[in-house]
Amino acid sequence: MKRDNESTVSEFILLGLPIRAEDQGLYSALFLAMYLTTMLGNLLIILLIRLDSHLHTPMYFFLSHLAFTDISFSSVTAPKMLMNMLTHSQSISYAGCVSQMYFYIVFADLENFLLTSMAYDRYVAICHPLHYTTIMSQSLCLFLVVVSWALSSGNALVHTLLLAKLSHFRNNTVPHYFCDLSAMLKLSSSDTTINELLILTLGTMVTIPPFICILVSYVRIGVTILRTPSIKGICKALSTCGSHLCVVSLYYGAIIALYFVPSSNNTNDKDVIVALMYTVVTPMLNPFIYSLRNRDMKGALRNVLSRRLCSQ
Repeated sequence: MKRDNESTVSEFILLGLPIRAEDQGLYSALFLAMYLTTMLGNLLIILLIRLDSHLHTPMYFFLSHLAFTDISFSSVTAPKMLMNMLTHSQSISYAGCVSQMYFYIVFADLENFLLTSMAYDRYVAICHPLHYTTIMSQSLCLFLVVVSWALSSGNALVHTLLLAKLSHFRNNTVPHYFCDLSAMLKLSSSDTTINELLILTLGTMVTIPPFICILVSYVRIGVTILRTPSIKGICKALSTCGSHLCVVSLYYGAIIALYFVPSSNNTNDKDVIVALMYTVVTPMLNPFIYSLRNRDMKGALRNVLSRRLCSQ
């Protein structure tokens, strides 16, 4: 029997960011600029990799997919957040909320798997350079991307289907700027034990093993460099792996801050700020990290611009 304080909701209210009403205009302009920078920066990476044949390698194949993931990841939450800030309307339909949660999980997991594939690619390039082209074949790269998509979509689908069974909620106010799964479960008056167990189990499976693989890859890279220490070898390794390490540090740093750093009394605010870090800030910084620290990307940009100027 349905209790009086239970209801089947058709929409949710997103409380948004913990900022004052008079500052909404300033922050909306800032986040709009960050979102547009994310779009332009990542689209530029995809375009350069597409146009420059020198970048048709496994590393840049994964990078182009990472850039697409960053565009999609940021687009899942940022446009709705900006619309709510500009229109002062905080509502989102039930279907829109569930869809947002699904794609958020998909692209969060996908970025995790792509970073792992890129770490493996760097490991093979430095530790097994003579067999690099044989090991990192086109079929293997495509297989890794397809498996990443399949695992990410499957994990998101499981959580979405289980959430869809929770039709009754105590209220429809979500203390976040997007439909976060954990925040949604807290609103439900149904038994969420299975949901929470799967969040812990599947979350561990899609986070810890890839992180361990990345650590192992870079430990092996470090051991290989130390066996033949030279300034040239160290500089080559840093130029090859430095950008990827920066992105990995940003991504997993946010996860560690969210799940492992002790919380203050204002837990919701911390969760919102950390989520903002890896849904808006990190996707915006990734193109700068890869372009400013990567000679191949800068060379490709110069080539494209020079061809453009010569054609005029």
